[in-house]
Amino acid sequence: MDLLNYKVLGEGQPLIIIHGFLGSLDNWLTLGKRFAENFQVYLIDQRNHGKSFHSEEWGYEKMVEDLEYFIEELEIENPILLGHSMGGKTVMQYTAFYPDKVDKLIVADIGPKSYPPHHQKILEGLSAVPISALESRQQAEEVLQQYVPDLGTRTFLMKNIQRSGEGFSWKMNLPVLSEQIEKVGEALSHHLPIETETLFVRGGNSNYILDEDWSEIEEIFPHAELETVANAGHWLHAEQPDDFYNKVMNFIG
Repeated sequence: MDLLNYKVLGEGQPLIIIHGFLGSLDNWLTLGKRFAENFQVYLIDQRNHGKSFHSEEWGYEKMVEDLEYFIEELEIENPILLGHSMGGKTVMQYTAFYPDKVDKLIVADIGPKSYPPHHQKILEGLSAVPISALESRQQAEEVLQQYVPDLGTRTFLMKNIQRSGEGFSWKMNLPVLSEQIEKVGEALSHHLPIETETLFVRGGNSNYILDEDWSEIEEIFPHAELETVANAGHWLHAEQPDDFYNKVMNFIG
């Protein structure tokens, strides 16, 4: 089995941070360095993302296996898990299967419920980029702009382009992610009460965790708290990093 690509910062109790769909550990470097003043931070790339291995097999069951192998191989004990979006689903699912291995759980802007596929336009835009014939990053940006008008989202997506020999290539496994896109929205498959202390942090402008979702969340996570980061959408940690950091640190204590 392959080990996920990762970066370690700081010393102390382990804090494992996992990015969302089409992201990578690079998205968390700035906040990771802040958390590393108090913790030993592990930033990881999930399979088919960043610099981690590509595989035809993908989904939460596989991402949980990857995380368990990572924790075992590196002999990480009593970690705090923090996951954003798809990474939030991964850490919820992991904690459902390995509750005794997790100290605390932090879930950023995602719930345990099922979400309908909603990344089609982004994937269309990425697929429209002539990656093997690309002559510049600017050329990719111009193609993407037709599908993804929001500059922040485009900048985030452009981080997936890497130099490859004379040209460019994608870091992520775009064919597999596009073909199996419905898996990213799957509901948590283990609906037992998860007794781990859990913090859900949502963006005030995001619709991923609605007020009416909370009763179901509390059934699954009886020791859950909810915090809202004002003036932030789904990428709450990037839009309001100070507020996000403070809310997480208050919870961790």
